[in-house]
Amino acid sequence: MGAPTYSVDGFVREFLHELNTNQGVTLSRSSVNDQYLALASTVKNYLMARWLETNRKTQDAKVKTIGYLSAEYLLGSQLNNALLASDLHDIAAEGLRQCGLSLPTLRAQEIEPGLGNGGLGRLAACFIDSLATMNVPCIGYGIRYEYGIFRQTFVDGRQVEQPDTWLALGAPWEFPHPEASVVVNFGGTTERYTDVDGEERCRWNPEWNVLAVPYNYMVPGYLNGRVNTLRLWSAVATKAFDLQIFNAGDYAQAVRAQTFAENISKVLYPEDSTPQGKELRLQQQYFFVAASLRDFINNELEEGFDLHNLSDRIIFQLNDTHPVIAVPELMRILIDEEGFEWEEAWEATRKCFAYTCHTLLPEALEVWSTELLGRLLPRHLELIYQINEHFLREVHETFPGDEIRARRMSLIVEDREQGVRMAHLAAVAATKINGVAALHSQLLRDKVLKDFADLWPDRFTNVTNGVTPRRFVRMANYKFADLLNDTLGSGWVTDLERLRELEPYAEDEDFKARFREVKAWNKRRLTGLLEARDGIALPEGHMLDVMVKRLHEYKRQSLKLLHIVSLYEQVLSGKIAAADVTPRTVLFGAKAAPGYRMAKDTIHLINKVAEVVNNDARLEGRLKVAFPANYNVTLAEKLIPAADLSEQISLAGMEASGTGNMKFALNGALTIGTDDGANVEIRQLVGDEHFFLFGMTEPEVADLGAAGYNPASYYESNENLRDALNLILSGHFSGGNRHLFDSVVLNLINQDRFMALADFQSYVDAQARVEERYADQEAWTRSAILNVARTGYFSSDRSMRDYLQRIWHTTPMI
Repeated sequence: MGAPTYSVDGFVREFLHELNTNQGVTLSRSSVNDQYLALASTVKNYLMARWLETNRKTQDAKVKTIGYLSAEYLLGSQLNNALLASDLHDIAAEGLRQCGLSLPTLRAQEIEPGLGNGGLGRLAACFIDSLATMNVPCIGYGIRYEYGIFRQTFVDGRQVEQPDTWLALGAPWEFPHPEASVVVNFGGTTERYTDVDGEERCRWNPEWNVLAVPYNYMVPGYLNGRVNTLRLWSAVATKAFDLQIFNAGDYAQAVRAQTFAENISKVLYPEDSTPQGKELRLQQQYFFVAASLRDFINNELEEGFDLHNLSDRIIFQLNDTHPVIAVPELMRILIDEEGFEWEEAWEATRKCFAYTCHTLLPEALEVWSTELLGRLLPRHLELIYQINEHFLREVHETFPGDEIRARRMSLIVEDREQGVRMAHLAAVAATKINGVAALHSQLLRDKVLKDFADLWPDRFTNVTNGVTPRRFVRMANYKFADLLNDTLGSGWVTDLERLRELEPYAEDEDFKARFREVKAWNKRRLTGLLEARDGIALPEGHMLDVMVKRLHEYKRQSLKLLHIVSLYEQVLSGKIAAADVTPRTVLFGAKAAPGYRMAKDTIHLINKVAEVVNNDARLEGRLKVAFPANYNVTLAEKLIPAADLSEQISLAGMEASGTGNMKFALNGALTIGTDDGANVEIRQLVGDEHFFLFGMTEPEVADLGAAGYNPASYYESNENLRDALNLILSGHFSGGNRHLFDSVVLNLINQDRFMALADFQSYVDAQARVEERYADQEAWTRSAILNVARTGYFSSDRSMRDYLQRIWHTTPMI
């Protein structure tokens, strides 16, 4: 089957054929959804032959593949990306126009799959895009959640979670393959037995199982013909329906097995504050890695392949701790099913995994109770104990007599209940351990996994995150991409370091004028979208000050909010005149985890502050706050190109990297931020004069914490801070209810775990520098252009080259 090539006429014929045969309608009787599904099928058919050829070439070449194991993939829209990668955009637009249809209208019909929570899932999507573009064999493995990250709505300013029904109108980009389903077992017991050779073996007798059904998604490289695979697993019951029970009249019981099985892939990150929620999360994690390992061994390797050499053909990248249960699963396969001795199985396993740690927060490093593991995965718990025993012998040999160190490093933690430290298991099994920004990787070595770095210093490395320039510049900011093409040619799309060639244009008056025109156009586009989508009207002529990221205390949305309230209070009290406030719209976008009370209270407070500030005539319209609900990739693609100021204000030493900071800088926003995560590298690259630095350094944070941080002292000594917090406590933003926001304010005054009050004055001072620069639009534009020119380093293509060289030790296919 040869790859189709489409002219406009050919595209129209194929589109109408899909509309007639797949949707069963004529053009005149078709709905917009029919038209979208037919368009998606037309583009998918174009890519399909290239996908099949990619799979054939990869298997024939017997080359090493990257198995990217991730619980999250925040993909964004598939249609736009497929049109870009296949160079079909103009043909499709003209073909649809000839049919009396509009490509933007059909594009708007797509519901993006919300299969991720934020940066982790978006990073995974960027990485698999880059690997395809770089011609590197890769299979992304994950879960096809029936309901992804919730759809966020606001009711009286409070977050309300609605189901994310992304599959409701069809999923044209996936290929289900039920015939390739994998049985995944749970529960039961283990037993010892003697095999035919007289060797003592172990057998797992599971209590129940489910089927993992693969759904394949194509991951096209940019204009290179390669199409890699993303394989997402959906859970179904092995025996979904009991006819005898149904005929007896117990209809609910008849489908109980189906309901129970399908819960596993029902929802992204089930709320885990209950024992049932915790168990479901562990089921999810084992479900997808067990299916993925079995899939690769059965379907990607030739018959008779010697699994002693498995690392020659695969490296499984553990994207955080969620997939780490894959380590004992591979051991189980090799020992129990393939007859390996323990030592040779461990030798093979240790060559097949690498581990990326994405956090510095101790609570984010997963620990599973041995009671739960033993009940759900008894054989795996036995293997973990054996791995730990083997590992601790090595610790004792290297550090004889150091029992305290051995206890710190043990995979098993003895706390209120015994548990398995999954980050420690990953560190023991991985060929390499990497952080995701220079500072983060240093803190991993020095603090989070220090004992492991002492034992294996060569095992640790850094790979700073990156973002795909295809989606987040070429596609999201196409007016700017046209300007880049006119100035540099089109090669920057796959060689982002070429943005360095823009530096001289920071002094070019014509280029600066066009740059400002693009930014103004992006603001108008965003204004139109938010008005139609949310009923939010953005004022003209305002600095657009943007903070979009997951709502978490360490990211410090509360600090941004205190700045807003302080400005407002100073106008009300007459400390400053409204005319002296730089016209500014602060735009938030954030979701709080459903069970995270403080985060949800913060969202409520932001929305209530917005209601009051936006309607107070005393501000003369110079300060506005907007919080569109349900921030996602689709909204990000319109919002990021419009931003003037990027808020990256986490407490130093808390953010692993960030990728939003990179997207904003690449699209011409200036950053106000702490020396945290990849902010450090952004500042070093763009230069101090083009970055608004504030706040304590990580060592200063550590020293303040060790000395005994007292946030109340900052509240008492800083008049503007005190007045802002008191204004909230007075009930000014809550209709006179003086206690509605006590949870947020009293937490800041009495605890303030992430030291927002300590950094408040430094942040306000940095904002004054922002306003001074923004008042000089020539200087601001120059800084914005230099931010773009100097941040080409943050391409996910560069990240992938670093992984290939430092961790995976493989090369692209020729």
